[in-house]
Amino acid sequence: MNLDLQFKINNDANLKRYLRENSYWYKILNRDPTKINELTNEMKEHYRLRPTDKINDIAEKMKMINMFLNVLR
Repeated sequence: MNLDLQFKINNDANLKRYLRENSYWYKILNRDPTKINELTNEMKEHYRLRPTDKINDIAEKMKMINMFLNVLR
């Protein structure tokens, strides 16, 4: 694995943790370092870090607060 790729992985704690949990990515990245974008996308999907996931989380929290307030009435 080249140094640029190693620095990128070490600077992102989520990426580093995901890579350790899914070690098959080491072989893929050693063979083709350009697949780092695929790894990043998979990691974001797994940890729900995409913008749509964050919006959905906020919407769910608002629904929960609304239901809680309705119970208090």
